[in-house]
Amino acid sequence: MKIHIDEDKCTGHGVCEAIREDVFEVGDDGVAHLITEELTENIREDLQDACDQCPTQALRLEG
Repeated sequence: MKIHIDEDKCTGHGVCEAIREDVFEVGDDGVAHLITEELTENIREDLQDACDQCPTQALRLEG
């Protein structure tokens, strides 16, 4: 499983970070970044929630 962040769409609202602060972080550049690559099945629901709630639809869950 992998998360793709479209940096051209991301505007740094921080919704994803609020849902999983152990996975996402909005950087000083105003764009969300992954802070871990270890995405396990037990957090899939939260990751999908982050994708669904992203105001700019900048996140995509793959796999």
